[in-house]
Amino acid sequence: MLKAELLSPAGDAECFESALRFGADAVYLAGKQFGMRTASSNFDMETLARSVYKAHQKGVKVFVTCNTLPRNNEIDLMPDFLEQCQDCGVDAFIIADLGVMSLAAKYAPNVERHVSTQAGIVNYQTARVLNDMGASRVVLARELSLDDIADIRAKTNPELELEVFVHGSMCVSFSGRCLISSYLTGRDANRGDCTQPCRWKYHLFEEHRDGHYFPVNEENDGTYLYNSRDLCMIEHIDDIMKAGVKSLKIEGRAKSAYYVAVTTNAYRHALNDYYRQGKDWVLAPWIKEELEKVSHREYNTGFFYGNEPGQVTSNGGYIRKYDVVAVCDDYRDGTAYLTQRNKFFVGDILDVLPPDGIPFNVKIDKMFNDKHESIESAPHAMQKLIVPSSAVIPPGALLRKARQQ
Repeated sequence: MLKAELLSPAGDAECFESALRFGADAVYLAGKQFGMRTASSNFDMETLARSVYKAHQKGVKVFVTCNTLPRNNEIDLMPDFLEQCQDCGVDAFIIADLGVMSLAAKYAPNVERHVSTQAGIVNYQTARVLNDMGASRVVLARELSLDDIADIRAKTNPELELEVFVHGSMCVSFSGRCLISSYLTGRDANRGDCTQPCRWKYHLFEEHRDGHYFPVNEENDGTYLYNSRDLCMIEHIDDIMKAGVKSLKIEGRAKSAYYVAVTTNAYRHALNDYYRQGKDWVLAPWIKEELEKVSHREYNTGFFYGNEPGQVTSNGGYIRKYDVVAVCDDYRDGTAYLTQRNKFFVGDILDVLPPDGIPFNVKIDKMFNDKHESIESAPHAMQKLIVPSSAVIPPGALLRKARQQ
């Protein structure tokens, strides 16, 4: 069975480490310029070079996003940026602009060129043309169904790789080509600076009654007119693979290292089980449960089955059932050495996500601070903690606590 690539996001070095630790085959990230997520800290060239080296040591690829639509005063900076990325050893650029495609071929010929979902690829002819221009992969528009994807696969060069998003936020506009943020705030979504006004709540105002609004529905908090559900295809790995997809992409370069860890781990195990079981594949229940432990909007299957994802009109917030309360730094002689992230108490039962991915529970019977003084709670951010545990909590494990619902 041909194996697909699991592609995870990284908005900073901590997210990058999570992607490596929890099983990504490739990681996509941005430099300090030309990436579609300006809210993330992203990677300077020194950090990028170190990250690429570390990834390659593990057999993991690194893709750099160059998927903004650069203006005239920015395009002159592109050749130097591309050359530096090539010197860092990156494996591919993710590109939306044809001019950038041409520059990448000239100034970084050793780096593969992938065409971004921002390019809006919805048919096989466009995919063919981009392949002729030197693209080794196309990231298909999220508006396509599985039948559309299978048709593109059947009518394009078999060596052209197809990549699709399988998890994460959905944009209300076609493949991210949205002007709402620019219109309302002056921050351009097509240049990586979206304020996500599609998630805001809206009211109707009557022209001559200043200060008086009329809710669009009967709820007191207004209506969320554009608020798309989140994509989740964890239960449909078999259908994705049958459509001929090479790369399964998780959205989230603006999200936390915890999000990267949980989503990467879940899809890694789902894919591995699929490879082992083949046509008899059944998703293990714990894998689906894991994706409920990260902040998310209501899940859906996007456009893959021909339906629209639909909107969440009653609220604009996330469903959040768990908090990360600690990270394990070390474990030896029956003792875990933790760094606190959120408050927890002696007596709490914590959910542990180890780097090997199978979660388990531990009860905190005793806890000590770094002076070996017994304490009843861990209230201080980044506090160093000593916790006896008969269960082995490996370094890099994340400890979580269920929220009171």
